[in-house]
Amino acid sequence: MYDKPAIGILGGSGLYDIPDIEDLQTHSVETPFGNPSDAPIEGTWNGRRVVFIARHGQGHRVDPSHVPYRANIYAMKQLGVRRILAVSAVGSLKEGLPPGHMVAVDQFIDRTRHREDSFFGDGCVAHVSLADPVCTAQQKLLVQCAQAEDLIIQDGGTYVCMEGPQFSTRAESNMYRSFGASVIGMTNLTEARLAREAEICYATLALVTDYDCWHEAEEDVSAEAVVQTVRRNVRNAQRVLSRALQTLDPTSDCGCQRALDGAVMTHPGHLSDEGKEKLGLLLQRISAS
Repeated sequence: MYDKPAIGILGGSGLYDIPDIEDLQTHSVETPFGNPSDAPIEGTWNGRRVVFIARHGQGHRVDPSHVPYRANIYAMKQLGVRRILAVSAVGSLKEGLPPGHMVAVDQFIDRTRHREDSFFGDGCVAHVSLADPVCTAQQKLLVQCAQAEDLIIQDGGTYVCMEGPQFSTRAESNMYRSFGASVIGMTNLTEARLAREAEICYATLALVTDYDCWHEAEEDVSAEAVVQTVRRNVRNAQRVLSRALQTLDPTSDCGCQRALDGAVMTHPGHLSDEGKEKLGLLLQRISAS
C-alpha cells in the first residue's frame, strides 16, 4: 500500500493513455483477484500523482464481460488511489443528447449478467449503500470543468449498464428509453460498485458516441461509428480531466471513503485465513477503528 494518495483514471474505448503524464512508472501488480486489464501507469499530471489503467487493455483486447474489474479497482487501492475518474463511451437514449455531448452520470440501472461485481462473499458478507452510486462532489466537478472548457455536458443522468459485447436489440433500446435513462454503456456500474466497496470516490465522464438503435432518422450503432466519434471526443475528455486534477485533492475526506462503516456483517473471528488475505486491504481501516 502506497502512503502518498493518488487519483486514479480509468480509460475506456479510445483512451488508452494520457500523453501529458510526466515521471512515468509502469507497475507490475498482482492482486488476490487476478491481474488488472493492463499494467497500471503512475505519473504526475498537473502536479497530482495519478494512476492510469486502460480498462480494455492496450490495443482494446478485453471485452466488457471479461474486464477484470475487481483486479483493476483492487490494484488502484494497492497503489494508494483514493479517487477515481472514469471515462467511458456511451450510446444516447435521448434526442437531446447527440454524439459529441458529455454526461456526468449520477445514477445507474444494472442489466449485466455474467460478471463478478463484489469483493465480498465466500465467507464475508458486506452490504454497502449504492443509493447515490457516484461521488457527488466529483460528479459536480466534472460538470464545472467541462463548462469551463466550453464543452456541452449534462449534469446528471442515468446510465443503463448492459452486458454486451453485442449492442442492444431495437426492442431493448426502446425499453431502456422508457426507463427515462440518458445513456447506455457496458462497464461503469460494475466499477462504481467495486469502488464503493473499496471506499474509493468514483465518478464517470460519459462520452456520447451514437444513438444506439432506437433513433429512426439515425444510423444504427456500429463499432466503426463509435470509434470515429470517440477519436474526436477523447481530446475533450483529456481537457476535462486535466482541469479537474487542478482542483481535485486526493487527500480530502469524503463519505465514500467510509462506505464500509456498519456494512460488514461477518464477525472478524469467523473470517477464514483466505478471506483475511483477500480482503485485508479493504478491511484495514475498519479493523483498526
